[in-house]
Amino acid sequence: MDFLFLLKIKIMASILPPYTKEELEKKIKKQNLMILLQIVVLFFMIIFAVFSTVENGISFHTFLPLFFTPMLFVMFFEVKSLKKQLASRK
Repeated sequence: MDFLFLLKIKIMASILPPYTKEELEKKIKKQNLMILLQIVVLFFMIIFAVFSTVENGISFHTFLPLFFTPMLFVMFFEVKSLKKQLASRK
């Protein structure tokens, strides 16, 4: 029982690490850059998937962008929560 309680505390601490205001601003900037990079890569993956499907029919490349799209949404929600946390500190 104590082990599960300590594990829960450790998980909660890793979800919301104590960032300073400057660290939050830096992390938001970095995350926005990563989102932009991922959008560009996902766009090229979609273009490649379309051409690959037209040339070779349905294959693994057709569905590859679908596996990376959820990561983009997770990053969007993380930036949103970081911005909310930054706004609460002002």
